[in-house]
Amino acid sequence: MPAVVLVGAQWGDEGKGKATDLLGSRLDYVVKFNGGNNAGHTVVVGDEKYALHLLPSGILTPGVTPVIANGVVVDIEVLFEELEGLASRGVDVSKLRISANAHVITQYHRTLDKVTERFLGKRQIGTTGRGIGPSYADKINRVGIRMQDLFDENILRQKVEGALDQKNHLLVKVYNRRAIAVDEIVDELLGYVERLRPMVTDTALELHQALGRGETVLFEGGQATMLDVDHGTYPFVTSSNATSGGAITGSGIAPNQIDRVIAVIKAYTTRVGAGPFPTELFDEWGDFLTENGHEFGTTTGRRRRTGWYDAPIARYAARINGVTDFVLTKLDVLTGIERIPVCVAYDVDGERVDEVPVSQSDFHHAKPIYEEFPGWTEDLSGAREFADLPANAQAYVRELEAMSGSRISAIGVGPERDAIVQLHDLLD
Repeated sequence: MPAVVLVGAQWGDEGKGKATDLLGSRLDYVVKFNGGNNAGHTVVVGDEKYALHLLPSGILTPGVTPVIANGVVVDIEVLFEELEGLASRGVDVSKLRISANAHVITQYHRTLDKVTERFLGKRQIGTTGRGIGPSYADKINRVGIRMQDLFDENILRQKVEGALDQKNHLLVKVYNRRAIAVDEIVDELLGYVERLRPMVTDTALELHQALGRGETVLFEGGQATMLDVDHGTYPFVTSSNATSGGAITGSGIAPNQIDRVIAVIKAYTTRVGAGPFPTELFDEWGDFLTENGHEFGTTTGRRRRTGWYDAPIARYAARINGVTDFVLTKLDVLTGIERIPVCVAYDVDGERVDEVPVSQSDFHHAKPIYEEFPGWTEDLSGAREFADLPANAQAYVRELEAMSGSRISAIGVGPERDAIVQLHDLLD
């Protein structure tokens, strides 16, 4: 007790690091269970800003053991770049654990990701081009390279040969690219072995033992609910399970060990990449949210698409994940808006629909039905109690809570690490 799952409730970039910070020193382990370096956390500590892409945000909390679990795909070059960057700034990275079963992103995965996306033309998914999808595809096709394979050169070479036998035909004959040599990949991966050796272990066993000792383990999902490969806006999704169920398969713990599911949700909505987005704004209010919310990707630098809060998506996330608590972030970004629209339902071909449509076509054509709520002009950044918030901000939060399917237990009121209003304890 307890095992806590932390997920994003929208299309990512909700500020999950804020919730991790709120739990702070009460955590013993923070586990990344899905994704790769295709998403990022920006964490502000005092005057220092840290951009994390592959590492779990708990690596910044003293005393916490950070874990990259088996559900993650790992670009080893990026891994060591991040570790070296943090170490140079005085962060202790020595406790990092990496699952022996985590899959490795190689050069050929990155190459295939980029050329395939370009080949799709106007049907592009909007991937980051970092090899995540092709690596997961190899995992499912049973031709992937796992961390443990790096410690046996014969096995590693056999697996790389098997993977490149098909991929080189594709690269040369379809995409008009050069073939990739087996030795090129094997030599690169073997070069990391000695640095990796102290980190790679049976993380599922270690987490099971930690929970058995009564330690607190946070399972931190990359991306978010609407990008989940099964439950998101397919095909405009990521290649892994970013919902709470992914924490089970992505880490090796049992379902009955989960005590709490926390979903992080913005006070408005954003997404990066292609795909449906009912509340998307193309006017001055979209620019307002982008500029005030600094809505540019931590990993890609791309401008995020912005829109108003979408209550049906919040309810969907609550249902799919079994959310016990919402953490509402970036409430301060809405300061200065006289009337704040909230999507309460959709209009689909003239019919009101109160929940996220199951049909991709219906969701693509869904038009938001809005209710408006009074805004506020007061600065929220100094608020630390709910009563410190302006009356209209309090009312806005309560309205969102009533329509979103679970209680709001914390509110982000600024980018600083301690700029949080807590309503309910996230562990008790």
